[in-house]
Formats: sequence, C-alpha cells, structure tokens
Amino acid sequence: MHPAKLHAAVQEHAEYKAWQPSLELYQDLYTGGAQLRSKASHYLYRRHREPMDVYQERVSRAYYENYLGSIVDWYAASLFRREPVLAVEGAANRTAGYYYKFFENCDRNHTSITDFLRKRFIESLVFGRAYCGLEFPKAPGEFQSRWEEEKAGADQAYLTEIHPLDVINWERDEFGRLTFLTIKLGEERDADSGQDGKVKKFLVYDQTDYTILRTDKDGNLHILETGPHALAGIQTVPVFQLAPSEGLWLTNKAAHLQLEHFNKANSLAWSLGMALYSTPVIYSKRDFHQALSESYYIQLDPEDKFGFAEPTGNVYRIALENLERLQEEIYRTCYLLGQARSWMSGGMRVSGQSKQQDFQITKEVLRSYGDGVKDFLKRLLASLSEVRQDQVRITVSGLDEFEAADFAQEITEVSQLFALGLESKTFRQQVLKKLAMKFLGDVNEATKEQIAREIDHSLGEQK
Repeated sequence: MHPAKLHAAVQEHAEYKAWQPSLELYQDLYTGGAQLRSKASHYLYRRHREPMDVYQERVSRAYYENYLGSIVDWYAASLFRREPVLAVEGAANRTAGYYYKFFENCDRNHTSITDFLRKRFIESLVFGRAYCGLEFPKAPGEFQSRWEEEKAGADQAYLTEIHPLDVINWERDEFGRLTFLTIKLGEERDADSGQDGKVKKFLVYDQTDYTILRTDKDGNLHILETGPHALAGIQTVPVFQLAPSEGLWLTNKAAHLQLEHFNKANSLAWSLGMALYSTPVIYSKRDFHQALSESYYIQLDPEDKFGFAEPTGNVYRIALENLERLQEEIYRTCYLLGQARSWMSGGMRVSGQSKQQDFQITKEVLRSYGDGVKDFLKRLLASLSEVRQDQVRITVSGLDEFEAADFAQEITEVSQLFALGLESKTFRQQVLKKLAMKFLGDVNEATKEQIAREIDHSLGEQK
C-alpha cells in the first residue's frame, strides 16, 4: 500500500468517531457489575444545583439492574441451544478431516467453531457488528507441494478475535466488499521520551497484503512488518463481519431505556433511603448548638414553614410504576414481551395462547439471527476452501430449534415424508444425516464425520 494511503488508513473513520461514545456505553450496559459501577459518575445524572458531596455519595451507592445483559445472553443461549450442523461433501476423507479438525479447534486455543460463533454473535448484538480474521501460520519459505506445507503445519488455518472498538477505519467497493481495514493494536510506552500512550500500533489489511505500523511521538509512521496475508491468493481482505439489521441491533434499541431505568431506580432508592432517616427540625429564634444524634438538622423560625411539593403524596408509587413500565418496555423492544409478563408484578394472568403468540415473534427473530450467523460462516468457509483450492462443498444448517418440541416436530414431519414413498436415496441420506447431526450436537466432529460416512455406506448398499 502506498505511504499516503497508509497514512489515511490509520485515521479514524467518520462513522467510527460518531459511534464510539455510544458503543462504549453499550459495552458498559451489557457488562454491568463492577465495570459499570466504576463508571457510575458517567451515567448517573446530577440534579440541578445538587451539592457535589451529595452527588458523590449517590454515585458511591449506585446499583444496576442489568436487564439488557440478560436479554443478550438469553438470545445467545437460545440460538446455540443446538450446534450448527456442518457437513463437508465432495471431498476425500483426508480433506474432510482437515475441516472437521478446524471445526473442533478454530483458533489454536481449542475453541470449537460453535463457541467462537457464540462470542461473535453476542458482540454483534452489543456493538451492531462483530469481526474475525482468518490467518495461516507464517511460512518459513516457499513449499513445493501440499505435502510439504502440511508437514510444516503452515496449512492449519485459524481464526482471530477482533474487538469491534478496535476496527477504526475501512473502505468498501461498489459491491460492498472490503478494500482495506485498519485494526488498532494498542498504545505503548515511547522508549525515547519514557511517556505512556504516545506510541500507537496498527494492523492494516488490503486485498493482498498486511502491514503493521507504529507511530512515534511526532505522529510519523514506521512500517514494522509487511507481507501477503492469508487470502492474498483470492485478493480478499481476510476479515469477516457479522452484523444484524438495524431493527435487530438490540442494545441500540434498548440501551437508553436501560439507562433511564438505571437513573430512575437509583433516584427512588436514594429517596427511600433518605426517608428512613428523619431530619430533626428546630423551631427557634435562638442559635442552636446542642449535639444531636443525626448529622443534619434544619433550624426554622417558629413562624416559618418548610415542606416538599409532590403529586398528592404518591410520588413513590408513581416512580415504582414507571420503573415497571420501563422494564416491560426494555423486554418489549427486544421482542421478549412474554418474558417481561412472566415476572411483572400485579398478578396479571396471561393465557397460554397469548404466551405462544409472544414467543412466536421471538422465534422469528431467532431464526433471522440464525440465518445471519449461517451466512457469516458460509462466507468464511467458502473463502478458506477457495484459497486452499479444495474442491469441496461445505453446508451449514441448524440454528433453527429453540424449544425441545421443535426437534420432536421435525422428526414427525420427516416420518410423514418418508411415508410418502419418495424413491430418492440421496434425499434419505441427506435427511438422516441432518437429523443425526442435530441430535448429536455435542458430539465431537470426528465422530460426526464417521456417522455421516456410515449413513452413506449403509444406504449405498441398499437396492
């Protein structure tokens, strides 16, 4: 890449700069716990003319009811209730074994492809997008054959995690394909000045090469490393993106409702806490210096009046009702109204049919998420097989069962199809393999491969 293009590539994209504050908020709201409490002063509103010492005390007592994090994790758990079904077709056993081994350990850290996808899916719901890179180990030199490459272990592809907040710049062509992408690798101590955070490192991918850059204290760029990347042979940036549609980006829809709930809940808790400690009131024209058991008191002239204005004494009830409405709205916005109703106070009963209708909407959203994850995985595996020049077809199915009854219903439908007497051996092979892979979702990939071969062999012998 030309030096001028490299300099432009390490600048932050306008969209990145616009969204960064919101994405950091979304991350804190999803994580909650100590992370959000440490940043409570960023999100807890300070009242008009509120004394700083009172505000700091409120911040120190802040707590957070994390509905948003639970919702995102519920979707991830429900979507990956059964592992995706991956089948390698049209390949020799040795080639198929390569891909099944990749499915078992996709990141050189013994992470299965399902666990890796689950993490990327959660990131996509929180940040609106998720990324991963496809890499091969660095080769010591040129290879004369595939056997030499395999012997050196240079053909063992692996995936890398890329945090969405680290992707600072990108560019796409008219077809939507990436032409370059820049990843922020972090900041280091400047060895010359001894100052922290002055030296930045970046990784820039274009369609054929990668470049690792370093800035000095004056902002000048220095190339540390460059060379062809994993997908240079097919001229493709080796980074894949998973992104739900705008309407299915859950944190973007519910984050500000969750933030409003956080502030209202803490305001109510503070008011209730203060109400537990009555404030002494002294009606006297003389100076009052006697010691009291409480830390605060109010001194008034006997003819003065003191009080608070509130809606007919019902402010606490109104605040509690508002919190319940916000909670229900968070779940409704995330297409989980049935779950909100299941534990909302008030004793309201909901019919079984109504619950089923609510969950039907949720299931359609889950299917949409599943389609997106499968498409993401298909693109990744297609690029891997293309760059390896393997003449294989990898099918990705599943991610469409969200209740125990779903699988039983599918078996019933398959039985009815077989009862029709369809004279297609290939049809029976594919259906039986699909059902077997779904039922044995937690079995290792090598065993799944053996089962698939046995099904093919068994039906192949039938006349």
